[in-house]
Amino acid sequence: MKVYVARHGQTEWNVLNKVCGRTDIGLTQEGFQQAKELSNHIATYKIQIIISSPLKRAIQTAQVVSQENNIPYLIDKRLIEQDYGIFEGVDRKNTDFLENKKQFAFRYPYGESMMQVAYRTYGLLEEIKNIYKRKNVLLVCHGGVARVIHTYFRDIKNEDFFLFSLENCHCLEYEFKE
Repeated sequence: MKVYVARHGQTEWNVLNKVCGRTDIGLTQEGFQQAKELSNHIATYKIQIIISSPLKRAIQTAQVVSQENNIPYLIDKRLIEQDYGIFEGVDRKNTDFLENKKQFAFRYPYGESMMQVAYRTYGLLEEIKNIYKRKNVLLVCHGGVARVIHTYFRDIKNEDFFLFSLENCHCLEYEFKE
């Protein structure tokens, strides 16, 4: 059983290099084109189900892939991006944001910690492993969630976790061990 993890297509905030957690914005034209390219890329992966974050940018990406490949999709709120609280909308190079990003147990003021994201995401992965045995699943999510999913399947050091980044509509492949 394989799990494929794709980040949503480009948004206006990606272009502006803004922190985008729970702000619900859609894809740019480039984002839709990226989703189409992702759709073509995964056509040979034999995916049986797509599970998407409930945010518009992820749903729009999942819909393109679903329609192009005739794969059903569903929405799961546990794939929603991390709540960055007071850092929502700031420049991604903001020094306070970057310093807080290194502190995995730190709960962003009025937001959530990376450990909280891991708790909900790991729970979803365990559920997927049990419900979708011997099926390939595509998860359409966000950069922060993709980073956490990566740690479920790979042991990485804190610095590597901090630096890990999945580009818009890029897809990683993981395998559950039976």
